[in-house]
Amino acid sequence: MGMVAAHGTNPEVTLAGMREAHGALAGVAVRTRLVEAAPLAAAGTAVFLKCEQDQQSGSFKLRGAYTAVRRRLAAGGARGVITYSSGNHGQAVAFAAQRLQIRAVIVMPENAPPVKVRGVARWGGEAVFAGTTSEERRARALELAEESELTVIPPFDDRDVVEGQGTVGLEIAEQCPTVRHVVVPAGGGGLASGVTAALGEVSPQARVTVVEPEGAPTVATALAAGKPVRLEHTASVADGLLPLEVGALPLRLLIAGGVSAVQVSDDAIRRATLWLADELGLKVEPSGAATTAAVLEGAVRLAGPTVLVVSGGNVDPQVVDAWR
Repeated sequence: MGMVAAHGTNPEVTLAGMREAHGALAGVAVRTRLVEAAPLAAAGTAVFLKCEQDQQSGSFKLRGAYTAVRRRLAAGGARGVITYSSGNHGQAVAFAAQRLQIRAVIVMPENAPPVKVRGVARWGGEAVFAGTTSEERRARALELAEESELTVIPPFDDRDVVEGQGTVGLEIAEQCPTVRHVVVPAGGGGLASGVTAALGEVSPQARVTVVEPEGAPTVATALAAGKPVRLEHTASVADGLLPLEVGALPLRLLIAGGVSAVQVSDDAIRRATLWLADELGLKVEPSGAATTAAVLEGAVRLAGPTVLVVSGGNVDPQVVDAWR
């Protein structure tokens, strides 16, 4: 039988767990910069960007993936790991596995962006292609986990992953002690819930808003229902924000944190991607530009020092240039 671990050994996300993750990420993850975005500031309200695209694997996903792979390995249950990912989580798992010297298999969609396929290979990951939806990737990963005795590292619905992503929130609190509003992109909710949990402990004055594409309102739908709701279809230029369903653990944390959700159009995401490149010189993929889009479009109201989490540097410049 394969060692399939769908969740961390302890489902509870704690401040101690996030601090342990943060300490272990020293020398692995970058303590990413906080850049002031003066053009976005409303009267009297400073706006900063938390630049997670600076991570070696290109996104915040490195934090959660490394934390999960390291903890599984330390528990003696991982000779190799497998995950299912549109790209960035897969690259992060490959990076973590290479760093920890174990095998990594990444199940990717058949239409995965070439830049992300190359990224998986760069870190020694073995790419396997299955369908075009997250559910098809997940099913194939579970099959391969059984066949090859690989440990599954889920992309978001996992205690270790969420605690790793929560280190973004710990850093925001340290870098901007006066923060009142944090805006986070959301797909499956791993980053948003980790940041929410961290801020609830160390910066309780800060409220969190999640931003998702109009074509993938998984968080808003789940918040309205009070439980995860599987959408029939998701579609957006933001390919990293397209799971059909928010994670159960992330949703519990988002509800507990009183988080609200807003949606942005693909046109707004494209404009924000170009704006970040042209105005601030930041190379950010569409999924990471969603938070900037929400501010540029007026979907979020600024009140007090605000931090936007931007992430994902794995963008194809030819695709972006075609939007001009």
